[in-house]
Amino acid sequence: MSESIIRADVGELTHRERFRRVMHFQTVDRVPHWEFGYLDETIERWHAEGLPAQYNDIPSVEAYFGVDPAHWVPFVDGPVPPFAGDWEVVEEKDGVRRERLPDGTVQEVQVAGTKTIPHYVKFPIEGRGDWERFRERLDPEDPRRFQTDYEELGRRWLRSNLPVGIGLGSYFGTPRNWIGFENISLMVYDDRELIEEIVATVGQIYYRQIEEALRHVQVDFAGGWEDICFRSGPMISPAMFRAIVGPHLKRVCTLLRQHGCDVIWTDCDGDVTPLVPVWLECGLNCMFPLEVHPGSDPVKYRERWGHDILLRGGVAKHQLAFGREEILAELRRVAPVVEDGGFIPHGDHRIPDDVPYENYVYYVREKLALLGWRDDEVAQIEPLQGA
Repeated sequence: MSESIIRADVGELTHRERFRRVMHFQTVDRVPHWEFGYLDETIERWHAEGLPAQYNDIPSVEAYFGVDPAHWVPFVDGPVPPFAGDWEVVEEKDGVRRERLPDGTVQEVQVAGTKTIPHYVKFPIEGRGDWERFRERLDPEDPRRFQTDYEELGRRWLRSNLPVGIGLGSYFGTPRNWIGFENISLMVYDDRELIEEIVATVGQIYYRQIEEALRHVQVDFAGGWEDICFRSGPMISPAMFRAIVGPHLKRVCTLLRQHGCDVIWTDCDGDVTPLVPVWLECGLNCMFPLEVHPGSDPVKYRERWGHDILLRGGVAKHQLAFGREEILAELRRVAPVVEDGGFIPHGDHRIPDDVPYENYVYYVREKLALLGWRDDEVAQIEPLQGA
């Protein structure tokens, strides 16, 4: 890899300049300090270990640790009007509560012990009849989707010192949430026409939202999500993803690039390696959050795809649960990619509750040193003072 992009002789940049330059492999005074949040249980633990009580959610904890800010353009991509009303308790026993949500979803949630993501029992779309009912709320031209004054935002943020982002959407993950993992895995074979119709509908919603915003707002990045991969790879073959999702994702990425936005990522856990070539073909060029253990390793990705790929995350979060030696080793592992550019390192998902508060403080301090932060900049971050 080439000489480090971090240069002491570069004048102090704004957050926006810094982000743009890092993501285009240009020299910077320091690399942006971003993170991907924390589990609720982690924040609860840290309160007992030194985190002040007033910092009790992800945004406030990130601000406390000096995470660099950014603007996000509002994005209305769900059902309009949203399904409203109270959820109904269907059953509760043995520490598990079964709930029926207003959209028809039935889920089981853990109410005792360690909280986990819900287990879904029934989904709102099980066939074409459900889809016909559901898509009445998915009109891409519904005026209620366009209540934001994009012209005013554009004027306000044109010369902002912060990077500006917009949502990219989720082209298979969102339908998966409506249909269910097993159901959609069968439906792509049993009713391909229906799946293609659903994906096309959500794709058009994203296109229209972004198209309208970009008429007035200059954005620096677009970020979406999929969450369709596991340790063993994606839940859908790359060929099928290319055929079903590819045209709609490519259309949106092309629109973004026509407006000067060429930093486009999706949030997808697990081993995303098989999907990376498809995403790059579509114009999506930044991988996030790069879960290292399953195989989404920023070091390997940069070796394989060079400067064709941009990266976010990639610091193995579970290494933070060990000692200082292991934390330093993990940071040193990704250091060559940081110096090469096109990479904003941070935890490869939300920080889990096996990470002691003291370890996280040490990790942030050492990460900022790797990113080129000056001592006086670090000293302005309250939890790092004297750390």
